[in-house]
Amino acid sequence: MFMRFAATALLVIVTRVAAADCPQFLNHDFQKLRSHDSVNLCQIAVGKPLLIVNTASHCGYTPQFKGLEALHKAYSTRGLVVVGFPSDDFHQEAQNAEETAEVCFVNYGVTFTMLSASPVRGAAANAVFKELNRRTVEPSWNFNKYLVSADGKSIQHFDSTVAPDSDVLRKAIEAALPR
Repeated sequence: MFMRFAATALLVIVTRVAAADCPQFLNHDFQKLRSHDSVNLCQIAVGKPLLIVNTASHCGYTPQFKGLEALHKAYSTRGLVVVGFPSDDFHQEAQNAEETAEVCFVNYGVTFTMLSASPVRGAAANAVFKELNRRTVEPSWNFNKYLVSADGKSIQHFDSTVAPDSDVLRKAIEAALPR
């Protein structure tokens, strides 16, 4: 009983420290894709660089999921956190979470964090994208990539045409990783 209480107390302390060190725009809960579970970006990415991508299931850039998964596999052990935000802002997202999940998890083998669909543009944009848009540029299409530094102070934007395996994106990720 004491061990369970101690573990719970430690988790509460770690969560509070993580939230205090995390940029406010990341301190939000989002439902995971095709799950009842939610995730707080601060809890999974505090002190780590974060690659945030607005995604769509039926877009010419949808094959970029394969490259994003390769980035996740190559850099997650060094601290990079990849998060996909499906959105129908460009009318190319699946009509339901089941189909989105099939495209991501079955067709492309995605293992990085995918969230439930939400807006990424305009006044209806989710809290993370409101700040990304304010500090950089609003996505003009699907598969825009935003590399957020570990402290949340620096954000680099890469548009849809920048492939996950491009030298420019890989060099930016390498520079953002802890030494």
